[in-house]
Amino acid sequence: MKAPKENSIISVSKLFNNAQLQLQKILFYFLLFAFGLTFGVILSFYLKNFFFNLQFAKFSFSANSTSSLFLAPNLKPEVGHIGLTEYLKLPKVMHDMNDEELLWRASMAPQIREYPFNRVPKVAFLFLTKGPVIMAPLWEKFFKGHESLYSIYVHSSPSYNESVPESPVFHGRRIPSQEVGWGQVNMIEAERRLLANALLDFSNQRFVLLSEACIPLFNFSIVYSYLTNSTQNFVMAYDEISPVGRGRYNTQMYPKITVRQWRKGSQWFEMDRDLAIEVVSDRKYFPVFQKYCHGGCYADEHYLPTFVSIAFWKNNSNRSLTWVDWSRRGPHPAEYQRAQVTPAFLNKLRSGSLCEYNGSITNICFLFARKFPHATLDRLLKFAPKVMHFNS
Repeated sequence: MKAPKENSIISVSKLFNNAQLQLQKILFYFLLFAFGLTFGVILSFYLKNFFFNLQFAKFSFSANSTSSLFLAPNLKPEVGHIGLTEYLKLPKVMHDMNDEELLWRASMAPQIREYPFNRVPKVAFLFLTKGPVIMAPLWEKFFKGHESLYSIYVHSSPSYNESVPESPVFHGRRIPSQEVGWGQVNMIEAERRLLANALLDFSNQRFVLLSEACIPLFNFSIVYSYLTNSTQNFVMAYDEISPVGRGRYNTQMYPKITVRQWRKGSQWFEMDRDLAIEVVSDRKYFPVFQKYCHGGCYADEHYLPTFVSIAFWKNNSNRSLTWVDWSRRGPHPAEYQRAQVTPAFLNKLRSGSLCEYNGSITNICFLFARKFPHATLDRLLKFAPKVMHFNS
């Protein structure tokens, strides 16, 4: 009776032992798999770092080898120091900046008025021309002996190929230029371009706009003293209530520019550095002229007079330093002929008017004059040493 019961107990015991053995095998294989997986991950990470370090070592060796070639025979790099001299170094006049880049750079102004270097104020002469400066021989005599006191910038037509030999004083002074049309907004763009190039030189303190048909009426010493000692700017501006004044106002300019603010004047200006920076930085009024001053608007006669009268009238004399004869009716001023150029005529231009200068009355009101064609050059060269006291 006991045999079947004992057999059943033995069978259950065997089954339990077999199950326990299978569980142990499963656990062993799981542990073996986990160990293998862990080992594989560690090995993979190790090999990855090994190859990275190997590549980095190769790169470092290659870089060091290359640099050693360039540094030989000194075998160590020299540390460069940028001082004020390098910062003030001027770019070439014929640079690669576009207008946006040029105006941005020129608009920078130090807030500390005292200069940390020996600064001799210079006058920047800005020539807006179609081609060559036809009065160059006369200007040569004017500038002679004063090389450290002036700068010259010439904006001529891009199509001008310099077929006429440049005078030494004007050689290499052309700036990157664009086409200019008479009475158009691009003439103001050219004037701003001239100002911006001149502003890159921190020594330029006064800025005068001239044409190829302009001549000086006094020697350099008098002109330089007159300009650098002046407390005012010379931008002609007046309210002309007529078809050629307010009649050119475009009502679409309102409200940024009202008809009561609209002014007219000569484009031939002279200004100090502060006003020049304001002109090249103007993003409020000039875009209005670019958009609405076309055709019979004649931007060159209205932009600066209007701009200065709105915001900077306190330091403006409201007169020009360039004599122009508008006595003849028409869109262009009179052009003087060769026979008109006499000592008496030149002396009349030099001292035939009265005006205010630094709060006092003077008869020196015009430092320059136009329009003089090339045919008058020989007589001007003949009379200049005596009448204008050049080289004195």
